[in-house]
Amino acid sequence: MSHTDILIIGGGAIGSAAAAFLRGAPQAPTVTVVEPDPTYEFASTSRATGGVRRLFSCPENIQMSVASLDFFKHWHTNIAVDDGAGNAAPDLGWKEGGYLFVVDDRGAAIVERNAVRQRAHGVEVHLLDRSDLARRFPSIRNDDLTLAAWTPGDGWLDPNAVLQGFRKKAQQLGAVYLKDKVTGITAQGSANPRSQRGRVSHVQLESGDTLKVGTVINAAGAWAGDVCALLEMPLPVVPMRRFEHYVEIEAALEPLPLIKDLDRLVCRPEGKGYSVGLVNSSEPPGYIFDTDPAYFESVVWPALAWRLPAFEALKLKSEWSGLYDENTLDGNMILGNWAGEVENFYVAAGFSGHGLMHAPAVGRALAELILEGGYRTLDLARMDYRRVQSGEAVREEGII
Repeated sequence: MSHTDILIIGGGAIGSAAAAFLRGAPQAPTVTVVEPDPTYEFASTSRATGGVRRLFSCPENIQMSVASLDFFKHWHTNIAVDDGAGNAAPDLGWKEGGYLFVVDDRGAAIVERNAVRQRAHGVEVHLLDRSDLARRFPSIRNDDLTLAAWTPGDGWLDPNAVLQGFRKKAQQLGAVYLKDKVTGITAQGSANPRSQRGRVSHVQLESGDTLKVGTVINAAGAWAGDVCALLEMPLPVVPMRRFEHYVEIEAALEPLPLIKDLDRLVCRPEGKGYSVGLVNSSEPPGYIFDTDPAYFESVVWPALAWRLPAFEALKLKSEWSGLYDENTLDGNMILGNWAGEVENFYVAAGFSGHGLMHAPAVGRALAELILEGGYRTLDLARMDYRRVQSGEAVREEGII
């Protein structure tokens, strides 16, 4: 039986970012990351859209995006890797193409309110009326739109580069990655007389090994609810399938930003074509990775062609599916420990599609919370597990 100061369950972008920041601390603890599939074939990170935006309403989300965007813009400095073979950090493929939220009357007032909050955090936001939109982005149908919010400094990147960059950095700093799966969690010695659970002392692995642990972080993404179930810890996080489609068109359009609307349509440039999708908010939960050509034909294509008429003549080249770790309480991340029950068990899950863009900020926040006893860079206390216990939702207002 071996020991680790901190065990991280899940080696995706969030878990690997946490490992890198923990091992980079002055008094670095030992860190072990348990990841059942180091190829990340079905990981949410590797199947993500890759967008990074500051168009949020919650101050915490805006602040995390600002911090993470700065981290990504200095990626090669922040994730300098010296493996002895001269290999540098993976190229992020950062495209500062901007973000554009387009809304009709349902969302105009919300976009205006959000812009005030975003500007208060230093975000460059342009509010475009119909004529502004027609002038800047003539390919977008606008006769049914009222307003748009445009942030030219936002953009998108290669999700796998983020994952591999943090993983390599964490390993260089001494984090150990195990190809295994957590199948059991033992908690004992409760400090709370009303709790029968206590502190996590050991975890059991599918390989048959047992690890003695000081602290556990559940960064299992769409599988986080299953991990919490090992402790009988309620967690409103479920796997929700989403589709990504790569399409090409013959028409030459103006440079487009990443476009989103109230119905969750997404479109952004990708290579010679475009990456598009439309999240089905009514998708039943489950670990489902099948694609559904009928959904593209009946839902995505019509919505896309309505908003961008040039896409009526598109060619679908490929499609795939991935999972959101959907927080059914309020769609925002759950970050923190199970206070009063299992003090040394932390959750970082429920990002609902925003985990990749917030990974640097969340990794740093977890390191501060665990090693220093509280947040130092960003105050994320409102996002902790206590709101799950109380049922007090913290929701985004507008496009999610």
